[in-house]
Amino acid sequence: MTNIITAQNLSKSFGSFQALKNINLTIQKGQIVGIIGANGAGKTTLLNSILGLSSYDGDLDVLGYAPYTQRDEMMKHICFISDVATLPKWMKVCEAIDFVEGVHPSFDRAKALGFLSGTSVPLDKKIRKLSKGMVVQVHLALIMSIDAKILVLDEPTLGLDIIYRKKFYRQLLEDFFDEDRTILITTHQVDEIENILSQVIFIREGNIVLAADMEDIGQQWMVLNPSQENIRAARALSPVSEQTMLGRTSFIFNGKERSTLAELGEVSRVSLSDLFITLMDGE
Repeated sequence: MTNIITAQNLSKSFGSFQALKNINLTIQKGQIVGIIGANGAGKTTLLNSILGLSSYDGDLDVLGYAPYTQRDEMMKHICFISDVATLPKWMKVCEAIDFVEGVHPSFDRAKALGFLSGTSVPLDKKIRKLSKGMVVQVHLALIMSIDAKILVLDEPTLGLDIIYRKKFYRQLLEDFFDEDRTILITTHQVDEIENILSQVIFIREGNIVLAADMEDIGQQWMVLNPSQENIRAARALSPVSEQTMLGRTSFIFNGKERSTLAELGEVSRVSLSDLFITLMDGE
């Protein structure tokens, strides 16, 4: 695969506060990457660096460009969406299409109109008059009509209910994503994007604590629910974390043989949210 984003010793400080700490990172073409961390972990600072919105120390290459000094040329190949619920409410749908056509050279107006023709969205209505579902459809039509190599989604479904969140990601996969495009997503709704990710990056206090393919996570990280008589034996295998809830104890392991764990109880794949909590707690 081709590397489209490479960071070496990437750092960013705001006065005495170091938001990014010597990050080394590689993202390849055709990946859907989840960038996940608590508030203040450094997610937005990392995205701003990638998008050329912020200066930084270290080396950063995005599509062959230095983001901060070559941003104008680089952004011809990137689409950035911060929140699908924040289209300008005073604009009509047709005016939103006019605006995107005017600012993004890779926007295909005919494609956007084609997407919207299959919906009940009226082109002459203002955004504030549309239902949430219609706003999602308009934003999707705009996104999917931009021939971008990288799509950056920063909390894209914030404020939407679960029906529209699922519809957003489903349509994005069906009508936009392919092996030549890369999607970066930051979100707090970890479980909802777990099944679409090919790579995940966990950030804590400006450091990357995990950068791995989802396939590797599924093979390396496991949850063991041992029988009561095997709890002590499970604990002796040095789990990464231990939790007891409703009288049942479970352990998270990294790099242990599944067959070894299976002798002690029920083994399953760790969920991304449980892994996130484990690594963010530093346990």
